Amino acid sequence: MSSKKRTIIVDLLRHGQPEGGEVLRGRIDHPLTEIGWQQMKSVTAIDAVLDNDVATTPWTELITSPLQRCRQFAEYTSQQTKLTLNIDKDWQEIDYGTWEGMLLSDWRKEAANQFREFRKDLSKLAPPEGEDYPTFRDRIVSAWDAIAAKPDGSHVLIVTHGGVMRVVLPTVLGMQLNRSYPLHIPYACLSRISLQVEDGMVSASLLSHNAPIKNPI
Repeated sequence: MSSKKRTIIVDLLRHGQPEGGEVLRGRIDHPLTEIGWQQMKSVTAIDAVLDNDVATTPWTELITSPLQRCRQFAEYTSQQTKLTLNIDKDWQEIDYGTWEGMLLSDWRKEAANQFREFRKDLSKLAPPEGEDYPTFRDRIVSAWDAIAAKPDGSHVLIVTHGGVMRVVLPTVLGMQLNRSYPLHIPYACLSRISLQVEDGMVSASLLSHNAPIKNPI
């Protein structure tokens, strides 16, 4: 007898603009700017779901990276919706090691040789004293695979990072991870994915990308 088919909806949300300027930001724990807050509120329409001080949203579960630029908004959303918040370090950004905090203009020069090699071999991206790309990829893929174990009808909001989304989205779309540069993932980018699980097999479809929630209730 075949197992019951399950459907799980996942909203992947990149954090909004953080403080600290145009620097390489992996594990640096910068908070959101006011603009960043508004970006995330706008794309999720979270303030629009308030009805007599009780919020109703499509989500059944909230997951966030522990870093402030993600966690601050996730905590706010949890408080407004009364949904339990799971703070999960597996959803945090890659550790850039000694590159952390570098001006992006300087980092692009510093890392240029690694990225040229990365286009041919994933293992070549290895930030000094940081997290090499294959380790980062495996961490994210493992966290993503675990979502498929959620109950039928689950709708999960995951507040995370641009680098994380550059692993999940290409995985869903069947793209090479080192060729994901055509994907535009700005601050507060929201992507919605549908997972169909049956007989141990998981299929994923990208329902929308970089699109706001229009009907949150």
